[in-house]
Amino acid sequence: MGGKGAKNGEGLTTLLSDLVSKGTITQSQADAITKAAQDARAAAKGVMDKNREAINSVITSTLGISLDSLKSRLIAGESLATIAGDKKAALITAISAEINKQIDAAVTAGKLTAAQATAQKMKTTERVTNMVERIKSRGEKSKPGA
Repeated sequence: MGGKGAKNGEGLTTLLSDLVSKGTITQSQADAITKAAQDARAAAKGVMDKNREAINSVITSTLGISLDSLKSRLIAGESLATIAGDKKAALITAISAEINKQIDAAVTAGKLTAAQATAQKMKTTERVTNMVERIKSRGEKSKPGA
């Protein structure tokens, strides 16, 4: 699955329309399900945006540069490691701490179990190190912290 249509809820809309046509559910039930799915997507996007902003803040404060400068350097083909220079280890530590904080928040919110959080935290430093060292190709969206 995937693709833009499925991402925007078209698959759900088609499924619900079929169920309404078959008399399995009413149109008002289908509308309520569609609204709930839209609200859930909006809430998840809000959390993702907030988490990305927090990581961006950690990056810019650790490196002492503006977000605009960071973005332009990433777009120009520099990695976070190159931008960080001798602050690379501090950057990895700071981003890892922020991501682990976000994982803890997901546990508190009931989105992850403690076991899932532990498994994710075991990979945090490796994932962050890869992110810091990665050079984005010109075709990729350049989102620090993504």
